[in-house]
Amino acid sequence: MADLRINLAGIKSPNPFWLASAPPTNSGYQVQRAFEAGWGGAVWKTLGEPILNVSSRFAAVSFNGQRVAGFNNIELITDRPLEVNLQEIYETKKRFPNHAIIASLMVEPKQEKWHEIVKRVEDVGVDGLELNFGCPHGMAERGMGSASGQVPELVEKQTYWVKEAARTPVIVKLTPNITDITVTAEAATRGGADAVSMINTINSLAGVDLDSWNTVPNVAGKGAHGGYCGPAVKPIALNMVAECARNPLVNVPISGIGGISNWQDAAEFILMGATGVQVCTAAMHHGFSIVEDMVDGLNNYLDDKGLASVMDLVGRSVQRYSSWGDLDLNYKIVAEINNDVCINCNKCHIACEDTSHQCIDLYTEGDRPMLKVREEDCVGCNLCSIVCPVDGAITMVERPSTIPPMTWNERQALLSSLSK
Repeated sequence: MADLRINLAGIKSPNPFWLASAPPTNSGYQVQRAFEAGWGGAVWKTLGEPILNVSSRFAAVSFNGQRVAGFNNIELITDRPLEVNLQEIYETKKRFPNHAIIASLMVEPKQEKWHEIVKRVEDVGVDGLELNFGCPHGMAERGMGSASGQVPELVEKQTYWVKEAARTPVIVKLTPNITDITVTAEAATRGGADAVSMINTINSLAGVDLDSWNTVPNVAGKGAHGGYCGPAVKPIALNMVAECARNPLVNVPISGIGGISNWQDAAEFILMGATGVQVCTAAMHHGFSIVEDMVDGLNNYLDDKGLASVMDLVGRSVQRYSSWGDLDLNYKIVAEINNDVCINCNKCHIACEDTSHQCIDLYTEGDRPMLKVREEDCVGCNLCSIVCPVDGAITMVERPSTIPPMTWNERQALLSSLSK
């Protein structure tokens, strides 16, 4: 079995699976049950001045029969007294000394406020701090959360203030509600962050009830934008992790968050540069026991790859992620249809004929309908293989190129030199 222990900026845990700061980490009872189930760490639900929450506060987006493809919430930070949370953190850490407990923090952008809360939470034995610069609703309207996280200068300044007082590692949690997350990641790094975590939730409205015309969710007939998470946001989160991992100015570890539902998702985030991952929606959907399959699956995967430690997997795909201008324009793949497997649903032909490059021909061989790709017209877009419902019916295959590789950037540089 592989070694699943991680060390994220000095924060150690028995495995890379942490619960994110959210309803599952709202109390000591929950976090202790999570640790008993096998979670390696937990980021406590965000601490700050206690607030008042509303009812109702959650909504879900289902798609094509899949429940909770996306999850929306208008819940704010903890509504429990700080003293109660601190006592429960102390008791939980005493009971589970080898598990990571990180305190998520959010206060007004004032130096003295940050110094005060940092001292109080570190006194109860947390392993690290996570600065919540991501919440897009409620707290942002009060100048905190993503209101701070969207301003690089505030991210840098507040990180610096925390580092003035902190004795434990500081993680900065970044908002995705911004044009380029690497800008704020760089700001956090300049401020002295020991790590960054991403992504927090995305600004969203889950839906509108077509009978009542109320938003979903609604509070006495009125709604508000909330934070979106769950499996639907995974591609967005994975890209943001990758962009930061390949940015030389963001030279700190990354805690990956966003739509992680199983060990495969976790492995993808780790390959793209995350040292560990945080999970919320999947735990809310299925309960704490999902971590058992995550641990077993990742262990088996590492064994199959011949890796002794999960830390050996971190960032192995980062060098394969680049910019569009660095892709080979002369690389060629085409679709091949296996008519022995094809069920003649014709989805590939319809998709190609209506919305792609009209390169799949229908014909008959005897009484049997057949499909064939005209390779000279196929651009290798993958659409046919994506819409095909049968595994193995369509394969994308490489075709040797008669011309050497050339990227767009190389082409432009060559044209520029020839024009001089």
